[in-house]
Amino acid sequence: MSEEKTLANRKLADNVVELVGGPSNIVSATHCMTRLRLKLVDDTKADTAAIEKLPGVIQVINANGQYQVVVGMNAIEDVYDEAVKVSGAEAGGEVTLDGKPVEKQNAVSKLIDLISGIIAPILAVLCAAGMIKGILTIAVFLGWMSDTDGLYQILYAAGDGFFYFLPIILGYTSAKKFHCSEFIGMTLGIALTYPTMVNITSGEVLGTVFAGTPFAMNYYTTLLGIPVIMPSSGYTSSVIPIILAVWVAAKLEHYFRAHFNEYVKFFFVPFCVLVITVPLTYLVIGPIATIITNALSLLFNSLYNIPVVGGAIGGAVLTAIWQPMVVFGFHWSVIALMLMNIGSQGYDVIMAPYMVCSFAQVFAVLAIILKTKDTSLKELAIPAFITGFFFGITEPCIYGVTLPRKKPFWISCIASVPGGLFIGLMGTRMFEFTGGAFCALPGFVDPSGAMGASCVVYVLIGIAISSVISFVATFATYKDETVAQKA
Repeated sequence: MSEEKTLANRKLADNVVELVGGPSNIVSATHCMTRLRLKLVDDTKADTAAIEKLPGVIQVINANGQYQVVVGMNAIEDVYDEAVKVSGAEAGGEVTLDGKPVEKQNAVSKLIDLISGIIAPILAVLCAAGMIKGILTIAVFLGWMSDTDGLYQILYAAGDGFFYFLPIILGYTSAKKFHCSEFIGMTLGIALTYPTMVNITSGEVLGTVFAGTPFAMNYYTTLLGIPVIMPSSGYTSSVIPIILAVWVAAKLEHYFRAHFNEYVKFFFVPFCVLVITVPLTYLVIGPIATIITNALSLLFNSLYNIPVVGGAIGGAVLTAIWQPMVVFGFHWSVIALMLMNIGSQGYDVIMAPYMVCSFAQVFAVLAIILKTKDTSLKELAIPAFITGFFFGITEPCIYGVTLPRKKPFWISCIASVPGGLFIGLMGTRMFEFTGGAFCALPGFVDPSGAMGASCVVYVLIGIAISSVISFVATFATYKDETVAQKA
């Protein structure tokens, strides 16, 4: 969110406080995902018609003893913070949609909410970038254009560039979440996607760590004699490393601002934060993620090598954890393994079941669209569904719709397993990686003709199994009032 937008949200809060009767008419303030909820001394003093005309206000609801101003998930935190500040009202913090205080969460729930909150501000552009990539993929597949055409290359720069430089964007939103300088966060993202560092893994190998073990990793440079371990594609498109890096940077920034002299903190604080955090990210945070991805590759290789039942077990495990891996960015290890298998043997069986996860996810979103009464949620979920269903870009579905609500996310993960088990059991092979959703189906056609289109049939059956289970289970269990997370 730009500084201009932040100031607009704060101005909106000032206007709302004034139009509800001023600070003296506000007893307390809370908020949920999209609404500023005020308890007023006298609700007849509120000028509802004027508030509804304010830029940024979606709707005003006066019910259950609360005066609720709907402003959307991208604005609610700024509006709430400013409303509490200018009114001096009792701050009740976050509540559920039915007004109940948010229950204390465990570590996993807090982590999910944290990631969802960091991703939420970029969801609209995330959908747009995904749709651009998907449309271009379909256009090339249908022969409407070539990937060398100027139009393709220019539009692809926007669609793919968003995902490629995602750490820079997340550096900004993470900094907002951790109350750190946004420009420090962006600079950390830039350091992770800097071309020289990305390309360093294609240079001369200086050595190998953990040599002779399944976790052996090459390194191409050192820092003070310490090997710098990096994934083969660098940290482009990654999520977790930048979030952890900004969290560390926020802690350091707060410490230095409290201890540095006023005359030098302007430039010494960001200098010290960057000098410490960037090397720490490359030496500690990044390698931990790399070790985890290598462990996942070892896991799937081992599972698929089990005689007879290996495919079924591997397919079930892959589809069960695929979407959590996407959330944390660890799915790239399986993608890399898939590309190596296709290059060496002409096909891959390990990642073949992954498509059921995308469709289980989007059909869970479809169930929510049909069940929810929340207009703002529908406005977010419909484009996310379109992007996921037609183009296989499920991040908007995950980060914007199912993950913040937890249960639909886990339902989609569980629903993926039967479809993945079936695809793995049938020995389904992927011969080319052609994208997601329907664009991926041609990649399951055997170019030698030996298996024909049988793998496509297996994949479609698996998709149907998981999609039906996900839709039915989500539709049967989803209730709007179960949403307890903020954007």
